[in-house]
Amino acid sequence: MLFTGAEISAMVGNYVWPFVRIAAFVAAMPVFASTFINTRIRLVLAIALTIVTVPLLPEVPQIDAVSINGVLLIMHQVLIGVAMGAVFHMVFAVFTIGGQIIAMQMGLGFATMIDPVNGSQAPVLSMFYILLVTLFFFLMDGHLAVIGLLVDSFRSLPIGLHGISSATWWSIIVWGSNMFSGAIMVSLPAVTALLLINMSLGVIGRAAPQLNIFAVGFSITITAGFYVILVSLPVVLVQFESITLMAFDLMKDIVGMK
Repeated sequence: MLFTGAEISAMVGNYVWPFVRIAAFVAAMPVFASTFINTRIRLVLAIALTIVTVPLLPEVPQIDAVSINGVLLIMHQVLIGVAMGAVFHMVFAVFTIGGQIIAMQMGLGFATMIDPVNGSQAPVLSMFYILLVTLFFFLMDGHLAVIGLLVDSFRSLPIGLHGISSATWWSIIVWGSNMFSGAIMVSLPAVTALLLINMSLGVIGRAAPQLNIFAVGFSITITAGFYVILVSLPVVLVQFESITLMAFDLMKDIVGMK
């Protein structure tokens, strides 16, 4: 069997171009990009998804990988995959920020751990929320939904020399404000309750100056904070579901799906 250079380039391109977008998405998606997951595992996952996806894709353009057009094509596919993964990165950042706000109000800001999503230190409460929403994400088959959306993106935004428009990039930047508004909604019940408790402790401190309000108030705020967190967990899950649906809508807009 004899193959020409063009035929070999075409066969390689059928897998290389989809692999670039899929690998960029896997590297940016917080569930798959966790520091707990080995790089080899992410690479194998990207290769497996590529092998399964390629037969479902429309015709891939035949472009030489070592040409200028090939470099541009790779850059576009990387940006598309990173943009889709970054949207969900902001979703998980909502609960990291919300946990930080609650921890500071409770007096647990000093208790930190390594965030497996971002690879940086974050309060223990942020880790609790991250693990909770990650579990909920898998329970609601979110990983299957994002993989399905990734595969569908090759039809709505096929592989080519055109990528994401500047207006779409701006919409992603504007959508980032949801990180802070969502974090406020997550932390609002606990912050409100702790504010009332601190006001009450201030009144007690003025009424009974001999009482060591700092020693008493620290244990009260921590205990009350944990109780409010327990009571407000259903609200957190509802908030996660809402912002996740918004993230899916934005991802569909990124790849041009109606």
